[in-house]
Amino acid sequence: MSDRLAVLPQYLLPKHALTRLAGNLADARAGRLTTLAIRWFIRRYGVDMAEAANPDPAAYASFNDFFTRPLRDDARTLAEAGFICPVDGAISQCGAIDGDQVLQAKGHGYSTTALLGGDAELAERFRGGRFATLYLSPRDYHRVHMPCAGRLKRMIHVPGTLFSVNPLTARGIPGLFARNERVVCIFEGESGPFVMVLVGATIVGSMATVWHGIVNPPRPGQLREWRYDDETRVLERGEEMGRFRLGSTVVMLFPRDRLAFPPDWHPGRPVRMGEAMGAA
Repeated sequence: MSDRLAVLPQYLLPKHALTRLAGNLADARAGRLTTLAIRWFIRRYGVDMAEAANPDPAAYASFNDFFTRPLRDDARTLAEAGFICPVDGAISQCGAIDGDQVLQAKGHGYSTTALLGGDAELAERFRGGRFATLYLSPRDYHRVHMPCAGRLKRMIHVPGTLFSVNPLTARGIPGLFARNERVVCIFEGESGPFVMVLVGATIVGSMATVWHGIVNPPRPGQLREWRYDDETRVLERGEEMGRFRLGSTVVMLFPRDRLAFPPDWHPGRPVRMGEAMGAA
């Protein structure tokens, strides 16, 4: 069966309704039922609770509390590198931006302008630059950290659909990451601007940042933007910047000649937050 045929049912599903339902269930505080659901999830996906700040499944009042659980302070070490990996997950794609085109999967790409909600001027700053797309599976730690220090400049919530973002869907749905709902975070670092895009997906109840809190819901159906020109919000390398409340994908953009990925960074490779992502 072709990838496009395999993902056809996703076009027919009521994705936003399913996501609203999942978000409500994940926020429910149902006592023993919540604990049973968490224990099932841990067994089903092989979640390593030894890394969690609190390894007791019964300690989490809601599924989202469990899903966004913090790690122990000693669970990750930050590499001595110019850029570090911001998440636990796997590399979907990484490499050079071809003009304004980002590779999604073999035969599929999308433009940086589309990814950034139609902001062609911002997209131009990343022409010929570098990108990395990192997929977070259900078993992974779901907080997102800074790859390098940066001053927050803008945040854009881009409405969109909510396809799944697993590898099969990435191969089967053209322009997936520029079609799904997403939160675009723009920073200025020592080496120039960089962007971190938190991409939503089916069942992803919401996304949050440390400076704003929960960004979605609400979902008003139109682009929303926040500017921080009059504020000095600097996040340090390795500091938490956001989290997924039921998992998804992070896409990062960097300007030309600002980042060189390690030779062993290739699609499918597992990654951990804090490992070296490249030299400045």
